[in-house]
Amino acid sequence: MPTSAEELIELLDLETIDLNLFRGTQPDTGLQRVFGGQVAAQALVAGAQTVEPPRSVHSLHSYFLRPGDPTVPIVYDVQRIRDGRSFSTRRVVARQHGRPIYYMTLSFQVAEDGLEHQDAMPEVSAPEDSPDLAELLANRSRVGATDWIREWSALELRYVGDSRPSGGTLPADERPAQSRLWIRVGGRLDDEPLTHNAAFTYASDLTLLGSALIPHGIHVAHPDIQSASLDHTIWFHRPFRADEWLLYDQWSPSASGARGLAVGRVFTENGRLVATVAQEGLIRPR
Repeated sequence: MPTSAEELIELLDLETIDLNLFRGTQPDTGLQRVFGGQVAAQALVAGAQTVEPPRSVHSLHSYFLRPGDPTVPIVYDVQRIRDGRSFSTRRVVARQHGRPIYYMTLSFQVAEDGLEHQDAMPEVSAPEDSPDLAELLANRSRVGATDWIREWSALELRYVGDSRPSGGTLPADERPAQSRLWIRVGGRLDDEPLTHNAAFTYASDLTLLGSALIPHGIHVAHPDIQSASLDHTIWFHRPFRADEWLLYDQWSPSASGARGLAVGRVFTENGRLVATVAQEGLIRPR
């Protein structure tokens, strides 16, 4: 996976192979299937290539259909569904080996002024006062920390707290499954808003489903759990930079039927709510 901001930008730089048709490269990875955040971020970039500025993405909704093969490129076929005076809609199909592996529907909007309100950001420790997630993993498992650094070193994550039954720091009475962390790309990105939206889309799939497992005392890589993202949705509320700290406030309101639902609010350090994320994933006991 990308090990720097520069490599992440390269991963998001798609090749145009025909009208509305793009190809995404694959990173060097030890993963057995394509990371969901990668295909989502590349699909967003593909859809955005067919929309005229100043329209920018305000929402994306997607389904993971098949595991992606990390050894061959992914082809993204963009369908121009509609271009109105204020909104544009695109549908992106990601294909490998002649079969669809992923669908995304995107909506883009011309910037407008309107009514404003937002949730307040929870009170949390600052990023510099929060432990590095890689260091926490190193204290638990040297192998796990090595794998984390190899696959996810393009991102910086700082642990804030969670509601685990033993040792949790967040209250578990109303929300038994919640976790909070700071996240950012570990390097400087360009000033193009699409770059930051795509970089966050890449990162948004990394930890969200894990919140559904917190009250059960296990994690997504646990050998007793089969886990996979089933769908993924992001609403972009306000501009932000993915190379600056973002608070990822995650919780799971429900788990049932071998599926877990997870929701995340994304705040800047100064308390602006910039995005909301939702995902349902498979969490099947083996």
